[in-house]
Amino acid sequence: MAKEIDADGEKDEEMHEKYMCYCEKNTATLGTSITELTDKVPQIEASIEEAVATKAQLESDLAKHKEDREAAKKAIADATAQREKEAAEFASESTEDKANIAACSKAVDAIVKGMSGSFLQSDAASALRNLVLNRESLDRYSRRTLTEFLSTSADYAPASGEIVGILKQLLEDMQKELADITKTEDGAIADFESLVAAKEKEIAAATEAIEMKLEKNGEMAVKIVNLKRAGAGGRDGEHGY
Repeated sequence: MAKEIDADGEKDEEMHEKYMCYCEKNTATLGTSITELTDKVPQIEASIEEAVATKAQLESDLAKHKEDREAAKKAIADATAQREKEAAEFASESTEDKANIAACSKAVDAIVKGMSGSFLQSDAASALRNLVLNRESLDRYSRRTLTEFLSTSADYAPASGEIVGILKQLLEDMQKELADITKTEDGAIADFESLVAAKEKEIAAATEAIEMKLEKNGEMAVKIVNLKRAGAGGRDGEHGY
């Protein structure tokens, strides 16, 4: 019985020694880990500050990209509205000019062919009367001469040559005016298309930047959370929690 007791005592003592060795070893390891983590706290805090600053810059960039994109969209909308207005004005003016040019050409042809009487009864003659009355650039003599011609109901033979000369000059002026407004319209269309193309590129670039920085912003948010957790672990170890 005594031998068993001695054996058990020796066994207990052996186990106690192993336990104490284990505790000492693990305590030393834990202490080293805590020390290392504690030493890293300033570095982690600096990383957190850097990450927070980076995230703030990303959010500022995002706001600017969104603002730029909206500005580009508004520029397109404003330019489109202006283009539609200009196009409508050109369509109205060019339609009127073409009708007046046609009326003037018919008058010249009719007089040259000795058929001014039939022309004076036509719709083209009515359009030419309105033109003569409303065209500000027409001098007083030319206006009176054409008005007298358009007021008769028969061929106007005595001054037909002079009338043809006035009408041809009027026709030339109107053709030039139509060419000028057409050139202006073509230029406005080209400018509009160029502007829209440039703004669409700006929108695409801003959208790409927004998507990229949204992703980076999310990654930075996760990084900050992880760094704060690591920092909290270091401070807990430092205080023996």
